[in-house]
Amino acid sequence: MTDKTVLSDLPAGWTGGAPDADAFHAMAQAALATLPDVFLQHIRDVVIAIEEFADDATLTSLDIEHPYDLTGLYEGRPLTERSIDHSGGMPDRVTLYRIPILVEWIEGGERLDWLVRHVLIHEIGHHFGFSDDDMHALEDMA
Repeated sequence: MTDKTVLSDLPAGWTGGAPDADAFHAMAQAALATLPDVFLQHIRDVVIAIEEFADDATLTSLDIEHPYDLTGLYEGRPLTERSIDHSGGMPDRVTLYRIPILVEWIEGGERLDWLVRHVLIHEIGHHFGFSDDDMHALEDMA
């Protein structure tokens, strides 16, 4: 199988120039489809969004100086902090930042769909109550 054969099966936006937001969303949906059903039932209401960069207010709130340093963000109440007293409100949201992910992809040489999957799963980990340190420790054990 040649590289051309592999690429021909990808949705529009995954080939040629930098993939657009629709292609990123398709990659995120494909990544979600690979998760075990036991997880899917807990993330079905999580909104997946694609933005070019985090805005200044978001970067400031996270004490991040450069917009290229944030590839994804989970916003919501982790499952570990919920109770029946907490209802209503906005749905949980995972935002993938397209340009920083593209820069990391170019610099790292990893497959873009794998990188999108990695960032998405990392952010979904926050939905399940894992901290960044927890997830890095799990990655190191794998």
